[in-house]
Amino acid sequence: MNTVGKPGKLGEGIRCVVSVSMLTEGWDANTVTHVLGVRAFGTQLLCEQVVGRALRRQSYTLNADDKFDVEYADVLGIPFDFAAKPVVVPPKPPVKTTRVQAISPERDALEIRFPRVDGYRVELPAERLKATFSANSNLTLTPDLAGPSTTQNLGIVGEGVNLTVQHLEDTRDNTIAFHLAKHLLYRKYRDPGQDPKLHLFGQLKGIAQEWVRDHLKCSGGTWKAQVMHQEITDMACERIHAAISASLAGTNAVRVVLDPFNPTGSTRYVNFDRQADPWATGPAARDHVNWVVVDSDWEAEFCRVAEAHPRVLAYAKNHSLGFEVPYRMGGTQRHYRPDFIVRVNDGHESPLNLVVEIKGFRGEDAVAKADTIATQWVPGVNALGSYGRWAFAEFRSAHDLEADFAALIEDLIETQSDLSEANARLAESSIGQTAFLQLLSADGTL
Repeated sequence: MNTVGKPGKLGEGIRCVVSVSMLTEGWDANTVTHVLGVRAFGTQLLCEQVVGRALRRQSYTLNADDKFDVEYADVLGIPFDFAAKPVVVPPKPPVKTTRVQAISPERDALEIRFPRVDGYRVELPAERLKATFSANSNLTLTPDLAGPSTTQNLGIVGEGVNLTVQHLEDTRDNTIAFHLAKHLLYRKYRDPGQDPKLHLFGQLKGIAQEWVRDHLKCSGGTWKAQVMHQEITDMACERIHAAISASLAGTNAVRVVLDPFNPTGSTRYVNFDRQADPWATGPAARDHVNWVVVDSDWEAEFCRVAEAHPRVLAYAKNHSLGFEVPYRMGGTQRHYRPDFIVRVNDGHESPLNLVVEIKGFRGEDAVAKADTIATQWVPGVNALGSYGRWAFAEFRSAHDLEADFAALIEDLIETQSDLSEANARLAESSIGQTAFLQLLSADGTL
């Protein structure tokens, strides 16, 4: 069996291996093409069960009519009263596939490594909590999100009545902030198996009051009190938590929890077959992988922009790469797969890994993804120090991709230049201060 079809070996003459098994419950093989009934079946139902175990589609590729092609299996020795007339199926040519894989060792210099993050934790500062709110902190209540605000009830006879939620107008903002602060305290700032940190309640309530006052909007007849619905409360608290995490940027207070079994991912492990024609990178490309599997014309345009920009050292499309960002949406744990990872030369001694998202319509889910990766994933990974420097960028206009990407690179270079100049000044100041202290210690007088 180990030498099937190998010249000069024991299995040289074998061309086909046939598996003879009883298709019992739990069997799910999509490659079975022939079923031969050579045992006694007690009931017709058992016959149908055996055949049903083998009737699994081999291909789910849509044809030109956006439908599945018909597939047949030969069933012999099993009687069926309703069996149709046998159909002779002409052989079909194999479907063209493309092998997508990393090119090694020719492009090993373009390899991109990334951390596989399971979750986050925040080390709270000893001083007072603060929140840095942004445009992503806004939440607009609409009937699509909170449910209908007006319902008309009509009976068979008699006058109808309109039911509204106008009574929620009497709910004070302070009550809403109290509810949000409690949710934050028990869901976001409570260690597993530990008591809630009650000393944080006052600070969280003040931050929640600011968010309710400046960042909670209502439309379509909704009221602010509807934010106290469980799912909407989770969405609101995710925004407040992201704003608090954003205020801790640069303090290494945000930490990531890596996958204990597979902490590091890489482009070198990309290896799969693709039926659709992907976008070719070419022999002189900046991608470690030989093909880029694009999901839209926008992504193909970004590949062209990344290939042409002189500051781009390498890039990779996040397809079968295993790069995911955990986040929460409506109290449910989810995983977000960004579109690209781009390695950029921004003037620093080590290149910058830029996580890129190409986004058209930006719904509530997209806001939660962007908030999580910008305020938790990026700061947490940068605090590790073992995966280089990371940043996040989101592009929303397909027609301005090239200009927006070039402007972003220029901003990164300018920012890095300002930081280098500030560090140089700090070094000069430190050298002068050291010389002064040495002079003072040697002479004893100023």
